[in-house]
Amino acid sequence: QVQLVESGGGLVQAGGSLRLSCAASGRTFSSYVMGWFRQAPGKEREFVAAITRSGSSTDYADSVKGRFTISRDNAKNTMYLQMNSLKAEDTAVYYCAMNRIPYGSNWNNRGKPREYDYWGRGTQVTVSS
Repeated sequence: QVQLVESGGGLVQAGGSLRLSCAASGRTFSSYVMGWFRQAPGKEREFVAAITRSGSSTDYADSVKGRFTISRDNAKNTMYLQMNSLKAEDTAVYYCAMNRIPYGSNWNNRGKPREYDYWGRGTQVTVSS
């Protein structure tokens, strides 16, 4: 059974930083593209960042580019999202997700939530202005 468990969320002032973690189990973590998504109240779930199996390539939403950094440690089956210079508009529940197709062949669809078949329960990030 695949499990994804996020941690590291919390309340932070604007301009501050947080580091989210996503611990994976039940599947060969290193075989899958991983992604971070977020959902704010009343809004649709949106793409934040994605990372290839090896971590050699990453992609970001324009709204977080230059402020957030996605990374992974395949030896620890864990993915991370370092969030710096946080803004009030970053407030949301953050979800980690595992792509539905192994071996990176679905990289072109990395921004589409429907291309991920396993999701964590989410971790709340609240940025006060």
